[in-house]
Amino acid sequence: MMNNLFSIFDPSTNLFMLPLNWISTFIGLMFIPFSFWFIPNRHFMFWKIIINKLHNEFKTLLGNNNNNKINGSTFIFISLFSFILFNNFLGLFPYIFTSTSHLSISLSLSFTLWLSFMIYGWINNTQHMFIHLIPQGTPGILMPFMVLIETISNIIRPGTLAVRLTANMIAGHLLLTLLSGSSSSLPNYLLIILIFMQILLLTLESAVAIIQSYVITVLSTLYSSEVN
Repeated sequence: MMNNLFSIFDPSTNLFMLPLNWISTFIGLMFIPFSFWFIPNRHFMFWKIIINKLHNEFKTLLGNNNNNKINGSTFIFISLFSFILFNNFLGLFPYIFTSTSHLSISLSLSFTLWLSFMIYGWINNTQHMFIHLIPQGTPGILMPFMVLIETISNIIRPGTLAVRLTANMIAGHLLLTLLSGSSSSLPNYLLIILIFMQILLLTLESAVAIIQSYVITVLSTLYSSEVN
């Protein structure tokens, strides 16, 4: 039972001896209609509204200190949001591997962003990075402890981002798998209730897919704004 339960998160499964699971990471591009790239239509206008809203919000979060750098920086986070959103949604379809439920994907994204922020901050804004280790108004006797606490909290940031995304993706999928696994032994009237509950859970998981991609991107933007 445990083996079957967690097999949906097993990247070693294959089709015709070909490890095709990780290809699902890029399958999201296939869901974009070809007309999206050429003709302004409803898909294009809807996605453009989302991108503009995200761009304005990320620009506010990044601050107005370096206006020449903000415009390009926001597209990094918009791309991150789109990538995570597509993969979260794809995991809700049957027989599609959920790549964002693995730390190998989520930790790679969060650690790469965090490391680039740290390198940029310590090279270009060294004094600001040292000041950030000690909150304003900290008593002198507590300064060594605050430096230690701030350093640890800074180091674990990529791990918390990755675990947050992975845990939320795994939790919903496990619950759906547990409910579907018990359907064979239920009478018809309880089976109808079970199907209704799974529809509600799928709706909730769709909301979680959007919320988690948004939360990860906003937190990454806030971490980026701290190094400027």
